[in-house]
Order: sequence, then C-alpha cells, then structure tokens
Amino acid sequence: MADWSAIEALPTTTLVDLFAEDPDRLSRLSLDVAGIHFDWSKTHLTAEAIAAFEALAKAQDLAGKRDALFGGAVVNVTENRSVEHTAERGEGKAESVAIARQSHQRMRALIDAIEAEAFGPVRSILHVGIGGSALGPDLLVDALGREDSRYDVAIVSNVDGVALEDAFRRFDPATTLLVVASKTFTTTETMLNAQSALQWMIEAGVEDPYGKVIALTASPDKAVEWGVDETRILPFSESVGGRYSLWSTIGFPAAIALGWDRFEELLEGAAEMDRHFRLSALHENAPAIAAFADLYYTQVRGAETRAPFAYDQRLRLLPSYLQQLEMESNGKGVTVDGRPVGRPTAAITWGGVGTDAQHAVFQLLHQGTHLVPVEFLAVIEAGDSLAPDHHRQLLLNAFAQGAALMKGKQVDDPARSYSGDRPSSTLLLDDLDARTLGALIAFYEHRVFVNGVLLGINSFDQFGVELGKEMAKAADKGGQDFDPSTTDLIRRAGLEG
Repeated sequence: MADWSAIEALPTTTLVDLFAEDPDRLSRLSLDVAGIHFDWSKTHLTAEAIAAFEALAKAQDLAGKRDALFGGAVVNVTENRSVEHTAERGEGKAESVAIARQSHQRMRALIDAIEAEAFGPVRSILHVGIGGSALGPDLLVDALGREDSRYDVAIVSNVDGVALEDAFRRFDPATTLLVVASKTFTTTETMLNAQSALQWMIEAGVEDPYGKVIALTASPDKAVEWGVDETRILPFSESVGGRYSLWSTIGFPAAIALGWDRFEELLEGAAEMDRHFRLSALHENAPAIAAFADLYYTQVRGAETRAPFAYDQRLRLLPSYLQQLEMESNGKGVTVDGRPVGRPTAAITWGGVGTDAQHAVFQLLHQGTHLVPVEFLAVIEAGDSLAPDHHRQLLLNAFAQGAALMKGKQVDDPARSYSGDRPSSTLLLDDLDARTLGALIAFYEHRVFVNGVLLGINSFDQFGVELGKEMAKAADKGGQDFDPSTTDLIRRAGLEG
C-alpha cells in the first residue's frame, strides 16, 4: 500500500499566511504551457506538499506508468488493453501513430468527398452518440464553431425522443448527413436514435438513406451488418477509450464543421501538452501539480467535490465534459489488483458558467459549510465584438471571486462575514483557438491519469456504467425481478409486459 503519512501530516496554514511567508509563492506555483497560464498559488500547495507528492509518485512509479502509457503497453489491466489516445495526436508507439494517421487520412478523404457533393448537397450534420462519442465533439463544435461553422451540426445523445425531434425540426432530411458514433456499434441508446433518424429520412422520401450514413466505430463489421457501406465507415482503434476519443474519427463532426486545418491544430495543441507532461519534472509539470492539488483536498481536507467554472460562454460545455472524464475515470472503489482503495478517490465534479454561476451557487462556495476547491477558466482574448466592457467585467469577476474566496471578510454581523481561506486555481488562456483547446483537454486527461496512478486505481475501465443498463435491457424483455418500489414505478408508467 502507498504511504500517505507525509501527505496526511502536512500543516494547515492559511492561504493568506502562505503568501505572507513566501514572497516567491506566485512564481513557484504558476506555469505557462501551450498558451495557458496555470496559477495554483491560491491553493494550499507548498514546496513541502509538492515534495511529499513527488515521493508518493516515485513510490507508485508514475514515471514508469507514464512511459507505459505513451509506449502502448497494457495499462488498462482489467480489460487487458493499451490506452492509446495520445497516438491519435502523434505521441505514442510508432506503429499506433501510423495507424492513427491512416485513419485521419481516411477521414479527410471522406470530408473532401462530402465537400465535393459526392453525397449530394449536404447542409447539416446529425451526429448521434452517447458519452464520449457525443460529449467531446459537442464541446469542440460549440467552443470553436459559433461564428464560422461550415455546416449546421446537431449532436444528439439522449435517448429521449424530444432531443432527436429538436434536430428534426431544424434540419432538412434531404440535405442532412447522419453520423452514427459508437465504439461497439451496439450501444442501445445510440442505435435506437440512429434507427429513428434513418426512419425520419425514409419517411421524407430521401433516396438511398443508407447512403447518407457515416459510421464512426471500432467495430466496422457491426456497422456493415447494420447497413453502412464500408466506404462510409471511419474506424478507430480499440485501444482508444470513449471519453478519450475526440482525437480519433469520433472527432469527425468537428473536423468537417471547423475545417481540417483547425482539427489538425487541435491535435497539435494536445501533442504539445503531451510532450510537456512526458518530459517535465513533476514540480513544474502542469497535470501533475493539478493532480497534487486534487489529492491534497480529497485526502487531507476531506473535500468531496471540486467545481470548475468557465468564465467564457464558449466553454459552457466543459464542466459536463469533465464530469465524465474525471468521474468515469477515477470514480472507483478498488485498486488495480482488486483490493479496496481504503481512501477517497475521485471528487464529485460539478461547475457552471461565469457570472451566471455567481448568482446561483457562489453563496455556498463563500459562506457554506462545504469545502469546495474551485477552478476558474478564463480567456484573455474576447470571443465577442461588443463593447470591451463586456469582457472586462467578465474577467474582473473571475479574478475577484478567487481573491474573495481566499481573503474573506470579517465583520460584526455573522450573516455578512466570509471566512475566507477557500482555495481556487485559475487557468487563463491567451485565446480560445483550436490549438489551445487541444492543449487544455489534454491537460485534463493527464491530470486524471496522475490522480489514478497515485491512488493505485485503473482510470481506463468503466464497469460501473453497465449494471443499470443491463437491468433495463432485461426489464424490456420481461426478465428482470425488481424490488417493490421499482416494480411499482414500472407499473405506474405502463411499462409492464
């Protein structure tokens, strides 16, 4: 078992005192990488804390496991798989990088054919997927495609028919391309949505509706069985996990909507962060320091949640993306060898957008009884063309909130007092372009990896999502015995038999 004693014995000096004691604190706890400024000075990390985490990382062989990740070795031990999403952006085993490049070239050729109207006029992309097959592409298109997306894109994940009908109302079936994204091409929600979308096209009289379907999958044979021609299947590697897959052909909606050059810039930004993570010493390694802060608050201070807040509307989907990335990866209760972890694992990730969140949840952050490490994300370059005061007020609010959480305010009226000493970190992007967004997402991926290694867990399986889905499938076939409450709910909804 890993020895956490030095970390658990760290002193609990206040943030104000930490700044007073160390005039170089800001420079020690900030980094600039790939167009992103990272500031952890308003966390309780110290040189002593970082040294203790570095010792833990050595004991847990973080360096060796990092090499194994990039080298294509089996790091997903419960499924006996390598984990090769970094190969999709050119950082990994040479053979896997070559395969990824071939897949990208195939995707680009298909996009060229679509743009040349080999599929007839295409104005809209209807992408159906769920989990990583939807969250990543949705984030990319929403963040980067607001002004100059070349196609109307709808990304539908919810099996609720209302979500699909919203897209049907927006699009003309005659000029819509249906993109079905599923690693296994058997995901229940995705395949039901795909079948309904195909039926929508058939009922509208679209000639050869299957000819308007693109499949993104690691199981091309299944896509062929479903009716997709082999020439319209964009495969990706089985070693690319769903929540890490936006770099692969799962990123097709972004590549076609934003243009190939920007998709390549996304990959290049991620590769720059890969190199930083792989080559930098831990005390100046952005993903490692962020993970140290995460673990300090969960293991030493008992924080059960962490909250990223995007002070940029273009990043409004990032908290949802991070929920899957962080909680599906590290929401585990056993170690890699199957023993109980015996300590907290992933914090519960939640968050929101900018000044909206200030008027909704910041009351609890400032004066509530929960300790919640906050992460502010902001962009120096404005994303709008309105009066500069809009962006000025946005950034000042982000920075002032962090200062207020740390400093607090003591007055005679307890209801108007702020305790302060509440931690936050800030990620300040120079601009929100494809390259910087790629680096940002890769930073979060590697942060998750470091957390998992230091906790001794496997960040790359997700068995916890299966049981409820299995029970739902069995219930649909009438082969599942439920407790009295669930049985009654099924009866009341008219779902029996």
